Amino acid sequence: MEIKYKNIVLRDMKESDIEDEIRWNTVETDWAHWDAPWESEPELLTFDAEKHRRKELEFLSKPKSEPRWGFEIDFGDKHIGAVSSYLMNENFEWTPLKTAENGEKLFRAVGIEICESSFCEKGLGTNALGAFIKYYLDLGETEIYTQTWSGNVRMIRCAEKLGFEECMRKKNFRLVHGERYDGLSFKLNLRKFEEFLKK
Repeated sequence: MEIKYKNIVLRDMKESDIEDEIRWNTVETDWAHWDAPWESEPELLTFDAEKHRRKELEFLSKPKSEPRWGFEIDFGDKHIGAVSSYLMNENFEWTPLKTAENGEKLFRAVGIEICESSFCEKGLGTNALGAFIKYYLDLGETEIYTQTWSGNVRMIRCAEKLGFEECMRKKNFRLVHGERYDGLSFKLNLRKFEEFLKK
């Protein structure tokens, strides 16, 4: 599957992306300081390239899910990152899909990683996340959320441009490099998102 939007393309993963991911986890690692660093930074310390390669090749051998949970991002002929989604409960906590089978109401949250640092702060992430949100809305979803931490000013700006509005703040929820930051959840204002699409 491929989705073209403005200056970016969202597409399914392909085998050549694996080497990019390995480089992003060993050499080009600045993204990890912003994308949930309480998880990403420790994972870099134990990253095993061969294990990752095997896991991704196994993933590629399986049928694609419907709807997609994520896409890779291309800008021109350059693979620069990915968008992904997950489910959360009414307390804004990550929740596995199987929980939905138990009748708990779950909501979709979206996220983004621009892993090529030279492509950050150029509006590419905003366009990629906008295309990803539109994909879910076109499938009939009506509530979309995103989450970040108060130190990630780039993600906060991106969310606000797309029409997200803060709906939950957990004070001093995240510890990053010895400092406490608030955990932030945002809900998409559909009217504002339509305005973004018209720009």
